[in-house]
Formats: sequence, C-alpha cells, structure tokens
Amino acid sequence: MSVFAKVVESGSISAAAESLNLSKSVVSQHLKVLEDELGVGLLKRTTRRQTLTPAGQDFFEKCQQMNQLATQAWENARESQVSPKGHIHITAPHALMGTIVAPAVGKLVAQYPEIQPTLSANDQRVDLLQTGIDLAIRVGESPASNLKQRRIGQFRDVLCCAPHFKLGKNIELEKCLYVANSWQKQKVVHHFERISQNTVIPESISTTFTATRFTDSIYTALALIESGAGVGIVPEFIFREGAKKGTLKSAMVGYQLPQVTVYAMHAFNQTPPLLVKLCSDAIEEALQQESIYTKYL
Repeated sequence: MSVFAKVVESGSISAAAESLNLSKSVVSQHLKVLEDELGVGLLKRTTRRQTLTPAGQDFFEKCQQMNQLATQAWENARESQVSPKGHIHITAPHALMGTIVAPAVGKLVAQYPEIQPTLSANDQRVDLLQTGIDLAIRVGESPASNLKQRRIGQFRDVLCCAPHFKLGKNIELEKCLYVANSWQKQKVVHHFERISQNTVIPESISTTFTATRFTDSIYTALALIESGAGVGIVPEFIFREGAKKGTLKSAMVGYQLPQVTVYAMHAFNQTPPLLVKLCSDAIEEALQQESIYTKYL
C-alpha cells in the first residue's frame, strides 16, 4: 500500500522506485500483486502518463490516511521518549484559570521545567489562529467551528450570597440585587432542579433576575457577593471554599443549577503536538478531581 501511494504521489513507477531506493521491476511487482489481491485495477498506465481508476482513487485516499496515522504513531513514540519542552499558549475563562488550569499546568512545569507556558484568562472567545493560542479551554455549549474540540469535564455553578444577605421567606428571589459577569445579559434566567437527599426530583423552576452590578472578573464578582452587594453565580469549587470560610451560603437551598460542559479546543489540522495533549490531559484530570468533591449544595 505504501508503494502504491508513492507511485501515485511521484507520478510514475520510475520516480517512485528512485524515491524508495528500489528497482522498477520490484515496484511494478508490488503493484501487480496488490491489484491481483484486490481483484481490481488501480492505475491506468500508458507510455506517457498514469491515471487512477475510480477504485484506485478511493484506495489511494485510504492509503494516505494510513500513512498519516503511521507517521503520527512514529512521531508520538519518539516524542514519548523525549522530555516535553517548548512554548505553549493557553487561554481559559477567569473562573477556571486560577482554580483549575494554572495549578494543573504548574504541576506539569514542576515535572518538566523546560515547558514555557503563557496563560491568558479571558471570558471572550478569541480567534486561536490570530492570537497564536495553542489550547483554549471553553465552557458551555459546544460551539460550531472548525476547531478540534474534546469534552474534558463538567462543573456546576451555585447561586449564592453572603451569609448576612437577607433571604427571608417573604422576600421574592427575583427582586434580589444580582451581580452579573460580563458574559451575562441584563436579564438573567436560571433554571433550577429540585433535589432531596442527594437525589434529583423531576421538578424544576425558572427564575429571572435583573442584573444591576456588572464585572469582567469572577473574582471581582465574588468580592461583591461576599460583601453583601447581591446574589450571583460562582463555580461550585469556588463556592465550596467560600462556604468553608463562612463567606458564602447557597441562595437556593434544595435546588441546583444544571452542569455545564468544559471543552479543550485547538486549531491543529491533525493530532495536536505532545505538549498540547499533555496540558489538555492535565486540565482534564484536575476537573475530574474537582468532580469527586462535587455534592448537592
């Protein structure tokens, strides 16, 4: 199959034989054996040119794919014996960068000091090619794009507030002051699932808030919420730390928000470089570790 592919790519048996360091007769014999085994002609040859038959065209495309996989397997095997090194530019939302991405990449750098990461926290979806970003971590619905993407985890946001924030029974939740992130609109709708004893009950409610405080940083939003400026959402792993310190409480006890999905994305045509894969796998593992501690809040 490799000989056949080389004949097509080279344009002639002679050129293929020279490239492969084989005799023309050996190359011709390879083609004859291949066509005999398949029971179909792959090439139409004249004294001046050669053309692929329809079956030959399809077979050639499959041979190219096979050669690409073999080349990638060879490169991966060689890379696995080499200590990872080099530059990598990673972007992620503010909510994940400091809590998940940076610690995961930091552990890799501690293990492989020649890795040189650039980490950019950004809640906007930037163009990876224009910005030179190697790996993007994104949250939410899978975007329609030409980027290669892989689902690497999930987490849940928690609607929360400061312990001293008034949430009396007679106060409608919709009337609470709402702290919004820059990616949210002024009208914010949350759909909650009801839970009881760690079990989801088939009953849900929707609540609409009017945002009156805005920020472009999850940590600024967190500071506003903890100070009593309003209610807002933060990822469960951030909420958990605030609850431990006594600076946050759930604003919807007995209800939870649906999980959101996290994707790792890159713009490489084929299998991404080893460094991109290593960082993606490390971030995925960190998300999985966080999910172990996920509880109904």
